[in-house]
Amino acid sequence: MRQNSKSGHNDKYYFSEASLVELAAMLAAGEISSYELTSSFLQLIEELNPQLNALISTDADKSLAAATAADERIAKGEAGPLIGIPIIHKDIFCTQGWRTTCGSRMLADFISPYDATVVHKLEQEAGMVPLGKANMDEFAMGSTNETSFFGAVKNPWELTHAAGGSSGGSAAAVAARLAPAATGTDTGGSIRQPAALCGVSGIKPTYGAVSRWGMVAYASSLDQGGVLAKSAADCAILLAAMSGTDPKDSTCAERSAPDYQDALRQDVPKGLKIGVPTEWMNEGLDNSTKEVLEVALKQLAKLGVEIVDIHLASTPLVVPAYYVIAMSEASSNLARYDGVRYGHRAQQYDNLEQMYCLSRAEGFGTEVRRRIMIGTFALSAGYYDAYYIQAQKIRRIITDDFRRAFSQVDAIVGPVTPSTAPALGSTTGDPVQMYLSDIYTLPANLAGLPGMSIPVGFANGLPVGLQLLGDAWQEGRLLNLAHHFQQTNDWHRKRPTVATTVG
Repeated sequence: MRQNSKSGHNDKYYFSEASLVELAAMLAAGEISSYELTSSFLQLIEELNPQLNALISTDADKSLAAATAADERIAKGEAGPLIGIPIIHKDIFCTQGWRTTCGSRMLADFISPYDATVVHKLEQEAGMVPLGKANMDEFAMGSTNETSFFGAVKNPWELTHAAGGSSGGSAAAVAARLAPAATGTDTGGSIRQPAALCGVSGIKPTYGAVSRWGMVAYASSLDQGGVLAKSAADCAILLAAMSGTDPKDSTCAERSAPDYQDALRQDVPKGLKIGVPTEWMNEGLDNSTKEVLEVALKQLAKLGVEIVDIHLASTPLVVPAYYVIAMSEASSNLARYDGVRYGHRAQQYDNLEQMYCLSRAEGFGTEVRRRIMIGTFALSAGYYDAYYIQAQKIRRIITDDFRRAFSQVDAIVGPVTPSTAPALGSTTGDPVQMYLSDIYTLPANLAGLPGMSIPVGFANGLPVGLQLLGDAWQEGRLLNLAHHFQQTNDWHRKRPTVATTVG
């Protein structure tokens, strides 16, 4: 990589550590070009991705062509906080001309003919440059990124440990500085959990804040797009660019994109009351993780907020209700993959029914098949009322529990995961253990509320994340809190082990 004569920095290292605001300023001032910036990150990907397996697809020609187009826009005087800045997309977002695999053999060769709304907003409107597609749990079903047909993503802090899921590739890529930011999706914690395990910042907005059009569906009433980046400030810029009304998506709220950067500029409101659920800080939480979180809560209190204990009595109901609903919706959404119209088709079969059965058996992995079968059972005649309807009733109880909590406090904080990143292979034989690890992140999806994770320290050498939850449409409050917290420490600037081998 050539040395940039104007900036005087070692590009490969300096660019990867810069914030989005810093990169935008350099691009606007002509200190660097998007072509140089993109080339720098492509080199990092070439060097580090073989160790991490964070990306499924890259195409240097497409990336550099987009960078050249961004440079032309900048030369014409077009302004914007994201023009020319590279980004990685989770491989669940349809991206025109790129493979969109969802981490599955079923879609291993699928080339999308169109862009998802999120991709269109970030690339065509905001001017960002695609670097590649991030690895993920198959169809977003998993918590460790080990269900991917393309292999597990490795945690940049310790390659023998999981990066989290399902947006593990996005989190690992940002943590290892392969990109300034990445898109992700969160159905039950799939942005927040890998962000916590990889030591980056990630936010899932209120359900309906970001369009789901072109985002391959797992569980339609729970899925929501969001972002992962090094800091809350970077998340704010990206989330604003992704948000807003989309007539193509009936579940997308008719709201204009808020100015989240303005929220960052505001002081933390005086008298802000933050609740910590006692049910989340009990024996289910690893002691070393709990110690780190308790220190973080003391740091948070120094911002002038009042931290109080609250109760979320519905916590024990969360996991069973979520998985009945999610698996039922997955069963319906994945019925379209039948080997007829697109996707994997079995090579040998004797009749149509056999083609369906073989194509789906070969195309879907073990965890996806498990969830489809359970979901189909829950929706079947005689069981629909006993399982799916009951789960929806419990969902209402959980939502009401949050409503009561937010009548007492302005935000909720607590753990993201019960422990730090598990060793690869340690949970694959016990799916129930994997499901239980989502207990702190699932409630926000069931209630449709915004949530984020920010890095707050380390336990046993691995990152720990703090979860912040807000009432509906309170993303600005969460970003404000997270940003001011990150001004008091440098946990979000820590560089993982694998990334220190370059630069």
